[in-house]
Amino acid sequence: MGAGEIDSKRVAAVGEGKASNERHSFCSPVTPMHQTRLGLRARSRSNMTDRVQPAAADGCTDGESINLSVLNWEQVQRLDAILTGSIPIHGRWNFPTLEVKPRDIVKVVRSRMEEKRIHVREVRLNGSAASYVLHEDSGLGWKDLDLIFCAELKGEMEFRMVKDIVLDSLLDFLPDGVNKEKITPVTLKEAYVQKMVKVCNDSDRWSLISLSNNHGKNVELKFVDSLRRQFEFSVDSFQIRLDSLLLFYECSEHPMAATFHPTILGESVYGDFPTALDHLRKRLICTRSPEEIRGGGLLKYCHLLVRGFRAASDTEMKMLQRYMCSRFFIDFPDVCEQRRKLESYLQNHFVDLEDRKYDYLAMLYEVVQESTVCLMGHERRQTLSLISSLALRVLAEQNAIPNAANVTCFYQPAPYVSDGNFSNYYVAQVYPVYACPPSPPHAYLTPQQHPMYATWLPCN
Repeated sequence: MGAGEIDSKRVAAVGEGKASNERHSFCSPVTPMHQTRLGLRARSRSNMTDRVQPAAADGCTDGESINLSVLNWEQVQRLDAILTGSIPIHGRWNFPTLEVKPRDIVKVVRSRMEEKRIHVREVRLNGSAASYVLHEDSGLGWKDLDLIFCAELKGEMEFRMVKDIVLDSLLDFLPDGVNKEKITPVTLKEAYVQKMVKVCNDSDRWSLISLSNNHGKNVELKFVDSLRRQFEFSVDSFQIRLDSLLLFYECSEHPMAATFHPTILGESVYGDFPTALDHLRKRLICTRSPEEIRGGGLLKYCHLLVRGFRAASDTEMKMLQRYMCSRFFIDFPDVCEQRRKLESYLQNHFVDLEDRKYDYLAMLYEVVQESTVCLMGHERRQTLSLISSLALRVLAEQNAIPNAANVTCFYQPAPYVSDGNFSNYYVAQVYPVYACPPSPPHAYLTPQQHPMYATWLPCN
């Protein structure tokens, strides 16, 4: 049996749900040791370094303590700036923009969930914002604000109540003078919600409501009962527990200072906090079992490569690329689905980075061409052609398509051509047809110095 067959079978087993579906409770209740950390404690100025303080192991198992770390003062300041800063939620049509502070929307949503007897165990910050808090110079910045409400979602009724609570909460943030009585939940959903997702199966029970921001910083409220796979790569595996800081906002009469602030815990669901933070600082790419991730983590992997990250182990990552590609094509088997996914990813993750789209698509083309082992030949060519066409469209949008004199078109003669020099099954060798234009502010490279990409171009 070939390696490709083994890869396909391994990934297919996961895609069909044959992998272990052990139910993992997400955000387990806070232990007594952690409860003591919700209060304030004096912090010396010696902690004002970029070094992360390991969580004390008193009352913790070794496995639990290695996942956790106490945020230092600089990290607490960055977290406070995010939670107290105002993020605009842009409305469609003529609906006004809502100015929302994350700490306020968390408070409103959480209190209304408790009123409806939906218990919220804790609230966490996740994703790129959490990574930015822990290390601001990763080169990624932060885009979406991912807030996780660890709650008990027993059935369909709880999911529906959570959606209604979020939509109803938006009324509190409408500007003065707006007649709120005539605005229905359906209207609010159409005006301010970019996407809604619900997953309910044996291993995963969660829902997501994403509030729209035209600059790519969507406020994403995620309500999680259980979630089997909580990260894609080690650098995005961080979660910050917010309860102690939210309690401080409500109870403290004094502002935070280096010697007076709540103890806030960060956690890496990758499993090893110091290692994951080291990967973030050194811009290393590391993951495990990518076939468990929806889409295989393929698009995020290529994004990290383009943003200057590199594989922690080249040999291991080359092998994992095959699983990423295989899982991606299991989840998005049709070329139309692939197009929608790629266009959506480019739109959501390259705001103000238009000049990097081509580099990203060129990297994706290279990975798919090199590591796809689960597709038929024509399916693989279809996907590569799709990526090439998107790359050409990006160049067109940037007015970077080369002159016609430098473009080579390949075509297959029509079946009725009688000239004996032509074949109905003509196959042309693909040659490099244009040089990838350098992205500013790099110095211009001559065509001989710059990497070339082979691309099919349409003939009119």
